[in-house]
Formats: sequence, C-alpha cells, structure tokens
Amino acid sequence: QVQLVESGGGLVQAGGSLRLSCAASRSIFRANTWGWYRQAPGKPRELVATITPGGSTNYADSVKGRFAIFRDNDKNTVYLRMNNLKPEDTAVYYCSFYPWKNWGQGTQVTVSS
Repeated sequence: QVQLVESGGGLVQAGGSLRLSCAASRSIFRANTWGWYRQAPGKPRELVATITPGGSTNYADSVKGRFAIFRDNDKNTVYLRMNNLKPEDTAVYYCSFYPWKNWGQGTQVTVSS
C-alpha cells in the first residue's frame, strides 16, 4: 500500500495564498505522473492539476493562472501553490498518481469571502 501524506491546507481569506505538499515513498515517485484533485461538499472529485515525470503540467480551466504544480524529485514531494484563492476553491484537496487509484487523507482548504 502506497502512503501519501498531504499537508498545508487551512483557512485563508479570498485573495490569499497557500502551498500544499504531498510526500510519497521514493520507489513510486520519480516515474509517475502526479496530480492534485479536490472535492467540495456535494460535488464529485475533480482534477486540479497534473505534472509528468518530465515536468509538463496541465491545469483545470478554473485554476489556470492562479495555481502552480511542481515536484521535487529529491524530496519525493509534489506541491500545489495556490494564489489569489477564491471561495469556490474551498474543498478537500488530495494528491495521487496515475492511474489515480491511491489517495491520501486529503487536506482541507477553506477560503472565506
């Protein structure tokens, strides 16, 4: 069982910033595409951003220009930098790796207006 540990969530005012982190075991980190998903109450889990082993990134339209995903292969960690947060970004954020079958416990992000 792969263990994923997300951290960095919290309560922030609209316009603020947060950085989420997800640590994983070395054996599975380098060779995989990683992603951040989020799930708001009453809504399905949605893809926020992905990053390939080579560093190519992809973002949901709703976060383009505000969020940035990056990875540190030496630390086996993937990050999500979130700027200009909006109330609609409120959700539990999860990290995973393709094919998206392993999940951490998630970290709560709450953005107040």
